[in-house]
Amino acid sequence: MNDLRDLYQEVIFDHNRSPRNFGMLEHPTHQAHGVNPLCGDELTVSLVLDKDGVIEDLRFEGRGCAISTASASIMTETLKGLSVPEADRYFDAFHAMATGETPSQTDLPALTKLEVLSGVRDYPARVKCATLAWHTVRSALRNASASVTTE
Repeated sequence: MNDLRDLYQEVIFDHNRSPRNFGMLEHPTHQAHGVNPLCGDELTVSLVLDKDGVIEDLRFEGRGCAISTASASIMTETLKGLSVPEADRYFDAFHAMATGETPSQTDLPALTKLEVLSGVRDYPARVKCATLAWHTVRSALRNASASVTTE
């Protein structure tokens, strides 16, 4: 089990050091800002939805802890190319995994790369770090104008 934990930590550190899809889009169709006031994580998610409701491009910018940054980085890789309903299913699956709750749906996707963040469920304060980007992208997809907060 230690080997798996070490691998998970290495993936998190890699995404923290070299976040994928970092930076803002020039002309996003959707955007949202999120903050975790408890620890200071803050990010903005910008994305482009095509005419069919598919996430054509997705990026994030901000500052946060390794878990927050890695979660946002892996999230952008996972959600690019998906429809809004597919992204919602990933949100539900990820949120259930991170919080340790039983998902209400049965047709949720496999989380594959996102499973490196499964250990946060044992640390309630870290759950908010891992889920911040996900709540923010969900807000962007719904064109909500208020900032997202984990509190």
